[in-house]
Amino acid sequence: EFECRFANAIGASYALATTSGSVALYMALKAVGAGPGDEVIVPNRTWVATGHAVLLTGASVRLVDVEPDRPVINAAKVEAAINCNTKALVPVHLNGRACDLEKLGDIARANNIPLIEDACQAMFSLYSGKYLGTFGSVGCFSLGVTKLITTAQGGIVVTDDEQLFESMRLYRNHGVVDNFTDAWGGFGFNFKYTDIQAAAGITQLEKVEENCSHLRKIYDAYHCGLEGLNSVQLIPVNIEAGELPLYIEVLSPNRRALIEHLEASKIQCRPLPPSLHTSKYFNNSGEYSNSKIFADQAIYLPCGPRQPLENVERVTSAIRHFAEVE
Repeated sequence: EFECRFANAIGASYALATTSGSVALYMALKAVGAGPGDEVIVPNRTWVATGHAVLLTGASVRLVDVEPDRPVINAAKVEAAINCNTKALVPVHLNGRACDLEKLGDIARANNIPLIEDACQAMFSLYSGKYLGTFGSVGCFSLGVTKLITTAQGGIVVTDDEQLFESMRLYRNHGVVDNFTDAWGGFGFNFKYTDIQAAAGITQLEKVEENCSHLRKIYDAYHCGLEGLNSVQLIPVNIEAGELPLYIEVLSPNRRALIEHLEASKIQCRPLPPSLHTSKYFNNSGEYSNSKIFADQAIYLPCGPRQPLENVERVTSAIRHFAEVE
């Protein structure tokens, strides 16, 4: 029931719940045939799970830099990363920001490679009036505790391709549809979702509109509260186009000083994760100049679907004080 409701809500033919967003990505990659000797294109700025899902299939990661002003894959650099070993293209809609799906879709079709959308941070975020995660061959979402809706842990894949759906369904359960089988038909594992989580998911789906509305209010409050500051700038999300800001991210050239200032005011924040090319086990031979500013200056501020608006006012007041004394 939860899978059917989610598929209907997101506008997809099929949905399949699993243990995490990371596993959702892995099952999608396996379903399109990714394995040893293959390469999968991934943005340099993403949560490491995107790259780890690729490595788990036995394929290699081919990193591509992000756009100059947005931490999403730079579509203009993707074509140069494609070669005869390219098995899939995985754009990541980081923090609800839509990648250039029109251009990426054209590239994927021209090169006959599947487009797998990592929409783990972009549930119910829109692009051209359609939900992210429904443009490619497969869309992958997270149901973790920091996401728009949560079942404590979990993930979900969507697709319009019945063959891919059936393939992922087999990977989810040791290669069989029913545990009581006459033969083991292929590789799979125990990536099954539980009925208890699904029951929570059904309840959570009823909160989508409320959560989306509150996230927009939080973003607007930060946008107004930080307006005019040069030393701390909001990394923009296109609210007017339907993008949904799951998190609040800002840039500050003096990141460490800002974090310490907020901590002194009993406000918790944290730097964004490092770029993938800094890890030795990823292919890191490229040029990633656009990634540097986000890796060096970006901070998460208090946010989330249940964050009280009065907390936002407290944070922006503390930041404005930091800007005055800096």
